[in-house]
Amino acid sequence: MFVREIYLDSLRYEQTSLAHYIHHLLTEKKISLEDNESQLDLQQADHQKVAEMIENNVLGIHKVCIYSLKIKPKEFVFIFAENEQEAIQFYIKTFQQMPKNCHEYDLDFELIRGNGEITFREMRKEHESFPAIAGFFTR
Repeated sequence: MFVREIYLDSLRYEQTSLAHYIHHLLTEKKISLEDNESQLDLQQADHQKVAEMIENNVLGIHKVCIYSLKIKPKEFVFIFAENEQEAIQFYIKTFQQMPKNCHEYDLDFELIRGNGEITFREMRKEHESFPAIAGFFTR
C-alpha cells in the first residue's frame, strides 16, 4: 500500500489525526504520496505543529456520525450529527420529547432503499448541513 492510499482513506473515513499527520509530513517533504507505507513514520512529525493543525482543523474535517434514536417501542429515527449530544438535542428540538435511547451506528452499515442497497456514508452525501434526519425505521 502507498502513502497516497492511506492518506485518501484517512480523509474518506475522517481519521482526523492520521490525515493531519500525513499532510504535515507531505508539506515538510519527509514523505511523498508515492512512498510505500513502510516509509510512513509519524515520529518524524513535529507533534506540536500537528496538534495545532488538528485544533485549527486545517483540513476541514468535520466528522459526522449516524445515530439511531428510539421514538416508540418499534419506531426509530436515524440522525446524522457530530456527536450523541447533538443528535439528542436535534431530536428534542424536532419531536419535542426525549428519545427512549440513542445508539451510534457504523456509517458503512448497509440498508435496503428502493431496489438497491446504500450505506449511511453514501446517504450522508445527500445532506448539506448537519444535524439532519437520515430516515425512519419501523420494526
